[in-house]
Amino acid sequence: MERIEPRALLMDFGGVLADAPRESLAPPALVSRLRALAGGALTDDAIARALVEGAAAYARWRDEVGALDEPAELTHAEAWDFVTRAWPAAAREAVRREATPLAYAWAWRPSWAVRPGIPEVLAAAAAAGIPVAVVSNTLCGAAHRDFLDQVGLGDRFAVQIYSDEAGVRKPNPRMAWLAAEAVGVPVGECWFVGDSYARDVACARRAGVGYAVLMRSPRTARETPTPDLLPDASVDDGHTLAPMIRASLT
Repeated sequence: MERIEPRALLMDFGGVLADAPRESLAPPALVSRLRALAGGALTDDAIARALVEGAAAYARWRDEVGALDEPAELTHAEAWDFVTRAWPAAAREAVRREATPLAYAWAWRPSWAVRPGIPEVLAAAAAAGIPVAVVSNTLCGAAHRDFLDQVGLGDRFAVQIYSDEAGVRKPNPRMAWLAAEAVGVPVGECWFVGDSYARDVACARRAGVGYAVLMRSPRTARETPTPDLLPDASVDDGHTLAPMIRASLT
């Protein structure tokens, strides 16, 4: 597809705006918090195993619904059910009552770091008057929002659309439509930047986004693209994307 001038950028969070090395799925602070909620009914080892097994089950669920045309997102309480399904009833209910703050704690990654060149991309967009939106699948968007504020980038985004808040998840095209509507730009005049063929490029295609850009990340390498999910362009990081944006402006 011929490159169009971007009137808005729709950008994924993980793998695009930020990178995070793999971390423990059962951080000690979270295990302790869950043990207290469970009233001592479970050992630390049992809780850690449940977190690891629950994360794997949640990942399988995400892959399964990702094959649907318009996947919905789980509530925080429903997501925690993957972890607590074999726990005593009182412990399960205690976790459900605290599902949102617990989701924040599990979603937060101390190792998150802004991907190379992203400040340059945001500066190029700001200089051209191009609004930027975050469009991300996540267990807890509040954690992502706080990270962007923490690194001084939060005010660069006109809107942040997260799946747990929107109730739908990519590749549901509604994620892109919500962002485009929020910034007041027709979706066909937006660029969509993501690191996943199955979630980001698929979302862009289903939504009718004008230009789909794949930013390579470790997740990209784990996917096998199909001919109908090829991006319009591929980049390695923001250092490649920023000049592409500037060159597209007329």
